[in-house]
Amino acid sequence: MALIQCNFFSEVLSVSTSITVILPQETSNQIGMNNKRNHEKIPTLYLLHGFSDDHTIWTRRTSIERYAAEYGLAVVMPQVDHSFYADMVYGKKYWTFISEELPRVVRSFFPLSDRREDNFVAGLSMGGYGAFKWALRKPGMFSAAASLSGVLDIVEHTNRVQGENNPIRHALDCVFGEKDIKNTEEDLFYLLEKRLKEDQALPALFQACGTEDFLFDENKRFFDFTNAKGVGITHTFTTGNHEWDYWDSKIQEVLAWLPIQK
Repeated sequence: MALIQCNFFSEVLSVSTSITVILPQETSNQIGMNNKRNHEKIPTLYLLHGFSDDHTIWTRRTSIERYAAEYGLAVVMPQVDHSFYADMVYGKKYWTFISEELPRVVRSFFPLSDRREDNFVAGLSMGGYGAFKWALRKPGMFSAAASLSGVLDIVEHTNRVQGENNPIRHALDCVFGEKDIKNTEEDLFYLLEKRLKEDQALPALFQACGTEDFLFDENKRFFDFTNAKGVGITHTFTTGNHEWDYWDSKIQEVLAWLPIQK
């Protein structure tokens, strides 16, 4: 595998930014690795970070490079600050960056497939929300999306998080301002129902959250909502908290679940 720290100028953000990219490399004698490269155009997982992290965190806290090797999968990990993967009211246009500019830029740099069946998105916590939002707002881009301990009820989360010195409260105010985001395209419940009314083909969905996680209740609400709407969603609610041992384990389950074309 090749691990690349890529710095480039973003026209959308009007600033230089960074991404971490893992690219498959087929090898025959690398000890302890089972590297594959099965495609001319590489299937790609966009892997999103949480609130307190950046584009390097998945490679620092998990063995994602080793896990992805056996699937011949590229992994693209962008940096989005505290944006909740949105065009911020007081800040930068991170939604436009990830959903429009980033795929175009990375495909110009690297031989990544643009086919829906070869593209996937996943993330943890804030990134779990971002992954489902991206997949539900752009259902034609991804064949599968996964949320690990995701902030899946952003409306309830925004109302619940309080405190003058709370950094999450400050970030939410910068992201959404005074807007009521219920029944908007920031609201996953609204997005799911909208896609169903439009009779659009949804990506396959995978949801995981530990039963001791502070986000478990909202994850359960989202799961119950999908069930009520007749949407099949692969889920795992097992013992676990909001921490990296859990996510390191679950990202392996996600990779095994992805419908990667062999």
